[in-house]
Amino acid sequence: MDRADIVHDNFLRRVASRDLPHGGAPSGALSAFQAVEIYRAACLSRALDRQSRVMQRAGQGFYTIGSSGHEGLAAVAAALRPTDMAFLHYRDAAFQIARAAQVPGQSIAWDMLLSFAASSEDPISGGRHKVLGSKALNIPPQTSTIASHLPKAVGAAYAVGAARRHRPEHAELPGDAIVYCSFGDASANHSTAQGAFNAAQWTAYQSIPLPLIFACEDNGIGISTKTPKGWIAANFSNRPGLKYFTCDGLDIFDTYATALDVAAWVRSRRKPAFLHIRTIRLYGHAGADMPTTYLPREEVEAEEAQDPLLHMVRGLGEIGAMTPDAALKVYEETNARVARIATEAVTRPRLRTAPEVMASLIPPKRDCRPTNGPSAEARATAFGSDMKQMAEPQIMSRLINWALTDLMLDHREIVMMGEDVGRKGGVYGVTQKLQARFGQDRMIDTLLDEQSILGLAIGMAQNGFIPMPEIQFLAYLHNAEDQLRGEAATLPFFSNGQYTNPMVLRIAGLGYQKGFGGHFHNDNSVAVLRDIPGLILACPSNGADAARMLRECVRLAREEQRLVVFLEPIALYPMRDLHSDKDGGWMFPYPDPSEVIAFGQVGSHGAGADLAIVTFGNGTYLSRQAEPALAAAGIGTRIIDTRWLSPLPKQALTEAVRGARRILIVDETRHGGGVAEALMAHFHEAAPGMPLARLTAEDSFIATGPAYAATMPSKDSIIAAAKALVEGTR
Repeated sequence: MDRADIVHDNFLRRVASRDLPHGGAPSGALSAFQAVEIYRAACLSRALDRQSRVMQRAGQGFYTIGSSGHEGLAAVAAALRPTDMAFLHYRDAAFQIARAAQVPGQSIAWDMLLSFAASSEDPISGGRHKVLGSKALNIPPQTSTIASHLPKAVGAAYAVGAARRHRPEHAELPGDAIVYCSFGDASANHSTAQGAFNAAQWTAYQSIPLPLIFACEDNGIGISTKTPKGWIAANFSNRPGLKYFTCDGLDIFDTYATALDVAAWVRSRRKPAFLHIRTIRLYGHAGADMPTTYLPREEVEAEEAQDPLLHMVRGLGEIGAMTPDAALKVYEETNARVARIATEAVTRPRLRTAPEVMASLIPPKRDCRPTNGPSAEARATAFGSDMKQMAEPQIMSRLINWALTDLMLDHREIVMMGEDVGRKGGVYGVTQKLQARFGQDRMIDTLLDEQSILGLAIGMAQNGFIPMPEIQFLAYLHNAEDQLRGEAATLPFFSNGQYTNPMVLRIAGLGYQKGFGGHFHNDNSVAVLRDIPGLILACPSNGADAARMLRECVRLAREEQRLVVFLEPIALYPMRDLHSDKDGGWMFPYPDPSEVIAFGQVGSHGAGADLAIVTFGNGTYLSRQAEPALAAAGIGTRIIDTRWLSPLPKQALTEAVRGARRILIVDETRHGGGVAEALMAHFHEAAPGMPLARLTAEDSFIATGPAYAATMPSKDSIIAAAKALVEGTR
């Protein structure tokens, strides 16, 4: 027999016979009216869980994780405000239902059943996933089951304080808001969660405002693996910078009183707290999971005997708010109402086509206040003596620095964050002087944790800021790439464009560093970035292009709410010469702030018809170095700088090679999984029959020492590959 049916039958029998579990006497600030409302929310959550199983058995519903056993979280919602952003555990249907009662005009049962049925009319995800979430209720949708939403909760809490000091145009949270983030006891052990706890503590330890509640819903088990008894309390009760509270989630009076206390403490002190809530899990983990296959039946039945709804019925009776018979009537009427609504919900339309599914991958554009650029006085104050050097050719790192300065002058909602970006100015000096120019609020030196850096950016983006986080080296991104894939990129997709994460992530990367080598500081793998739907990946090859492209990247984030990664080739930061010592061939004057390279616009040098070299980054520089030798060999060459690596600017690339008789792709990323694979496929499709070859890096990590560039394309290998292609030997 389905455990859901057993729990249901037990509830009916025990309430009718007044066989209610023992518990503490109700006490605290919860009124009789509030207690009844919490019970109604709990009954609706339970009825929805039961109905979802009915729908799945009938083929009318889809995979879902139920909330049964966690209904006491409705009491937490009652203690918070609807303006407090909530990043919810997947078992928090009761929380969302209780919050809906605080906001007029909500049809919560209908909305959630549409989600269960994967209907395109589901108001949060548009039928893309069964998620909790609601724009009206200030609940961004979460698909995480491993606590990967915790870092962005830290970021959102930080953004509340930051917005009090300087409110951005598109801020959403009031100045007295707190951020609520819930998760399970098993997820509390995940490295992502531990990083978020540590980041919150690190921040609070320095007395930086961070109004955040971490709520651990401790049901003692993660799928089939038990949490050691007492582990959560032992782990979190004495952490510096993190105030610990605990309550019994089976007792809504205790839960409400404790939630009131923790909310008041966080709201007044602007510091993070940890709320440990004891719950139980009914029915098993999810879907068809049967707990009796890995737990003794006696243990399962003992948990079921502590059904939180039974505890609520007892408490309501003891305070005279509702008799058991009246409570039973509410329960039965709620089940009947949900069943009636479900018969209509399952008939509503669903997504059918790829365009329908993908419609929310790209966020909607938003209206932004027009800007006329910074005033001459503001620029003169910010740049100081640098103004005199702008007409002179400069290296890439300095041109990026000046572009960042102009952008931060023009858009006061831009905030940068990362390891060493402030006081030191970055490992390579790219952000030097920016903290002096804009202050610590806008140039944030973070702790050494890439997940926390990206979480800070994601959370700040949800309160109207335009974050520009920095990852010191491309290799370090792999520690935290799920923050881009599983959180930032999926948010507009699973919220039907209602929530977005606009940002420009700057990463120093790629290879060819002579004195600072090895695979930690030289990484030529971008496959993980190109694999994320909706993400824009840009890579300049020279300083002037970097400045112009960076301006476009900020526009894409600010106006089009896009997730953008700006990959800066480390080896080109200091590059001065192109062909000979002190020729200054790879330095450029600072482009006027009005100059922009549009998204999808490729670069082109030369007009030769014998060979088009399609490349990017260091490949553009090396191909330009190879150009004189190719000309001496009688090979008319044009060099196409792709610039935008994802999505590829296919139409612009096709136009750029038009008239050329051959195409050589020079790709400094790896042979397997590199950019060349996509370029080869595109040109095979766009120019069938065109002689085509690629020169790539080897499928290898990068070495330190004299062999620092041995695995990647070089000037000489480009010359050889070009000649072989033209001569027909390749």
